[in-house]
Amino acid sequence: MATTTTSRPLLGLLEALRRNPESDQTNRILSSATSLLTTLSNPLNITLLTTILLTGPALWGPSDGLTTSYRIISVFNTAAIAVHKHQTEGGATKPYDAYQPRLGGGLTCDKWTTAVLAGLNERSQRWQHALVSAGVLLGMESSERRGLSPALRGKIENALATASTLVMREPAIAGPLGVAAAALALNYGYPLFSDMTRRMLDYDAMIMPLLTSMTSFHGYENGHFVEAANSDIRQVQGRRFDWSPASNSFRYLQALGSKPLVASVGSMSRIISDAIERCSNPHRAIEALDHLLGFTGILLSAWEANKLSELDTSEEETFLTPETRRITYPALWQLLKGVMFSTVVILRSIVAKTVTNSLLSSNGVAPTIASKSLLILRNIHFISSRTGSNSLSALTFINLASIDILNRFPLQARDFLKSIHPAHPGQIPTHPLQRSHDLFYLNTVEHFTLIMSPATAENLIFIPASPYLNPTANVHLLEIFEAAHSAMLAMLAAPQSGPLTAKVLPFYVESLFNSFPTNLSPRQFRFAFKSLMQLTTPPAPISATEPQLAETLLEFLHHRALNAPTSPLPPSMAIKSQADAQTAPSPPLSEQAILLLTLLDALPNLPLNVLEEWLPLSADLLNAIPDAGMREHCKRRFWELMESGEMDIDRSAVCVAWWSSRGGREMVLFGKREGPFMSGGLGRRESLL
Repeated sequence: MATTTTSRPLLGLLEALRRNPESDQTNRILSSATSLLTTLSNPLNITLLTTILLTGPALWGPSDGLTTSYRIISVFNTAAIAVHKHQTEGGATKPYDAYQPRLGGGLTCDKWTTAVLAGLNERSQRWQHALVSAGVLLGMESSERRGLSPALRGKIENALATASTLVMREPAIAGPLGVAAAALALNYGYPLFSDMTRRMLDYDAMIMPLLTSMTSFHGYENGHFVEAANSDIRQVQGRRFDWSPASNSFRYLQALGSKPLVASVGSMSRIISDAIERCSNPHRAIEALDHLLGFTGILLSAWEANKLSELDTSEEETFLTPETRRITYPALWQLLKGVMFSTVVILRSIVAKTVTNSLLSSNGVAPTIASKSLLILRNIHFISSRTGSNSLSALTFINLASIDILNRFPLQARDFLKSIHPAHPGQIPTHPLQRSHDLFYLNTVEHFTLIMSPATAENLIFIPASPYLNPTANVHLLEIFEAAHSAMLAMLAAPQSGPLTAKVLPFYVESLFNSFPTNLSPRQFRFAFKSLMQLTTPPAPISATEPQLAETLLEFLHHRALNAPTSPLPPSMAIKSQADAQTAPSPPLSEQAILLLTLLDALPNLPLNVLEEWLPLSADLLNAIPDAGMREHCKRRFWELMESGEMDIDRSAVCVAWWSSRGGREMVLFGKREGPFMSGGLGRRESLL
């Protein structure tokens, strides 16, 4: 090797790499390596430097987790970007002399990459080869850069795929660090792989090493960060919780969040998801499911033991110090959100494969997978419910697909529901986490009413839901109130629940009316009452045994409306959720106006003779509304009801006759009855109450 301006720095760097590790020298070594990789003009020197970077004791001493592995990727990524830039600017072809310095080392991207790949030999580990390959591929081909020839790009993709696959086929040889490093390299390289390269991968071998790396020491450390946070949470004056940003647990939390596999958990979870979808051995999907169930179970137990789990969302401002609420608490939830999203992405692929794979969808396997999938959702429900993520399309798919599978197996479904049944049904738990479990249970159990006997439905739905139907319950539990009402309506709507419906309906109706408007929003109340009318009118079975029930409900509603307050509902009562905000009318309506709208919503379900009676009564109630703006809003709804197609043909004919020939037009538009009416005109109606 000739002595040149670049050989002396190279010799110095090689000497530094052969020394014992010194933490204060690592940054200087890697910075020098990056610079030399872009300026060396002799390919043999680049090959030598690559080899020494992967074997030098100065970098690969006592394990620092994936920090060095990540920085190796960064070194070769940065160097590759610089080489590509030099080539783009003509550095490999422009003449140069003392007055016109050469750009970089003067090597083309292909020659430079070939020299780097030559440094990946038997002296270093396979997972180290993967790190270098990932860095070069990332620097040359990402962000619309096309620095390599197709043949060489295929070669480096193949090198990364082969190295990663060999490591994951024999994880015991590479060790946890080697497996995690290969996972990190694959995390960066996989999105750039061609379809041909992706077909080369051994997905069966990849799934568990990738998943284990994500959740164990080099990733989320099996949820230990939740438990660790608890050690530094102190109760200070005013019964407030304080978690200092200067505490050891928060510094640990920040360090964990900056781990390479945690910081890039989104792309890692997508690779695992892709591997599950492409794997040929369905048992690997079952192993991944069991691993997720264990991991999320540990996380849930750690959260239950954490002091912060004692706080309801509505209490955080009161019981957390300002610094905790602003800094440490959000950081914890940010990590938990990452856990939730990655879990959902992976679990979705497992459930999707269950639907399409003959083994996983078999009678002996499918209900177990569905039950475990729902248990995983329950384990992370304390995260998804708090962050408003329950409406995620992937989470919804997992939930509904698993429920659909379990509905095919009534015995297994019953066993599953009993396993998540509230520990103390019939009362509202004081601990927020237990209420979160109740919310998940109520949202789940309502989907199984069609396979329940009346006795089972009473035990599994009516008793657990009853305390949340109490109108005097905590107003901060509105989401659970809605879930309880939804579960009750689903139970009452089941065809086989006729005797149970007759038994519990009076209790439910009383709770419904007493809960509005304090605990139920106008939207929720209107939906619930309309559902009741559908349950009590033909062709519902109970309408045959209790033919007067629907009219009795209408009488109850009508009487309540005649005596209801006429002032606009305050926003705290009118809007209780985002869905309420999206449908809130303008101007704000009074309780009386909302009850009239509820009555109008029920008209399309009434038998023809009952509809004839209630059209003029509805018009009279419309004219009893004193506020002109509210009255106009209700008039528009009245007209919309008759002309929008909500009524079937026969009911529409009744409405047309009433509107045109029986004074309906005059009553609605001008607020007065005019006659004479045709035969069949309505006289005074006797109340059913």
